[in-house]
Amino acid sequence: MADRQLTQILSQLKSSSLSYADASSLLSKAKLLLLQLNALTPSESTPTPLLLLARETYEQGALASIRAKNPDAFTRYVSQLTGFYELPASVLPPNAGERNKVTGLYLLLLLTQGRYAEFHSELEALTTRDAAAGGNGSSIEGDRFLGYPIRLERWLMEGSYDRVWKAMKKGEVPCEEYGVFSEILTFQIRSEIASSSERAYPSLPLSSTKSLLFLESEGAVVEFARSRNWTVKDGRIIFPTAAETAAGVDGGEQEKEVSQMIIENALGYARELETIV
Repeated sequence: MADRQLTQILSQLKSSSLSYADASSLLSKAKLLLLQLNALTPSESTPTPLLLLARETYEQGALASIRAKNPDAFTRYVSQLTGFYELPASVLPPNAGERNKVTGLYLLLLLTQGRYAEFHSELEALTTRDAAAGGNGSSIEGDRFLGYPIRLERWLMEGSYDRVWKAMKKGEVPCEEYGVFSEILTFQIRSEIASSSERAYPSLPLSSTKSLLFLESEGAVVEFARSRNWTVKDGRIIFPTAAETAAGVDGGEQEKEVSQMIIENALGYARELETIV
């Protein structure tokens, strides 16, 4: 009886129109049923059908948490899922699709929070797991869910913001849940380009800055400029002087050259967009 109720709840949880409050209520009921079935935590002695239901419950909880932009709840579900994912395949058959989706989302979360050491530790664990299964690593980056955050991280480290921007467009993200992180990454990219601009140039035209920062209007540029304490005068954005931003910093010229390269790449992409439009 309890397992049948649990199956019905899981069917309801898969509804895309479900609010987070309703999802949370259903998940609480599901966990109580798992407790009754002695399947709340992973164990090799638990019957496989119950382990499958438990794993799916936590996966649905993780996905609902991401849709609700609740990273703490999502992280808790990922932690609870780890024990299920580590069970031998003979006890609990692997569920690559949902596992890779949840793991990919966790990688994205680490990336947007700047937790790069943890990101690479997780990636190393994935590579080890793939090697143990006889893979050579290509299956990880080739996976639609796992490959997405891996490519984003590489492009962010290279300063290839145009590639990140393209990948974050609605038709490019692997699924709805991944799109939740686009706004966060957009903010991070704008902040990085803004910082590079301050180091590389004394000023830039307002129109170029609009394309450079992927903003929709010059009014949005002015608003962004105010948040950075930039000056807007005669159609140009005037950045704080080098003395105000990095006085006495060794290697300033080298840093400026790197920043200039990043900005020139981004501006080149912005000009391409304007040509297409």
